[in-house]
Amino acid sequence: MFKRAPFRFADFESIVLKYGEGDELINQFDSETGLYRFLNKQDSLVVDTVKLRKDDMHHLHGKATQLGFWNLPDDMTSGEPDGTKPVARFYLQFNYKEKSKEVTLDADFNGNTKMRDAAKTMVDEAMRVVNDARIR
Repeated sequence: MFKRAPFRFADFESIVLKYGEGDELINQFDSETGLYRFLNKQDSLVVDTVKLRKDDMHHLHGKATQLGFWNLPDDMTSGEPDGTKPVARFYLQFNYKEKSKEVTLDADFNGNTKMRDAAKTMVDEAMRVVNDARIR
C-alpha cells in the first residue's frame, strides 16, 4: 500500500525563502510574486524579478519529499543569542492550496544533526534553484 504524501505537487503553489543575520532577514524571495531582494557583495540592496519554471518547482518539491522536509520542526533556532555576533538565519516556507510548511533554521543550531543537515540541504537547494533561475 502506498501512503498518501502529506503535501502533493498538484497542490504546490509557491515558496518563500528568507535569510540574513539574526532577526534581520534582508534577503528575500517569493515565487508567487517573483520578487527577489538580496544584498550583493558591495552590500547594496538589489531588487530583481525571478520566475521559477514548473520543473524548478517540481524539483524543489521532490527534494523536500526526499529529505523529509515535512517532518522537520518549524523552529530550529538556537534560542537566545549570546550577544557576540549575529548568527546566520534561514527561513523556508512551502505553500500549498490548503496548508503550508515552514522551517526557521539558525546556522549554529545544535539539535538533531540529521534534521539540521536536511534543513540546511533544503535551504541550499532552494537558494541554488533561485540563483540559477535569476541567471537564466
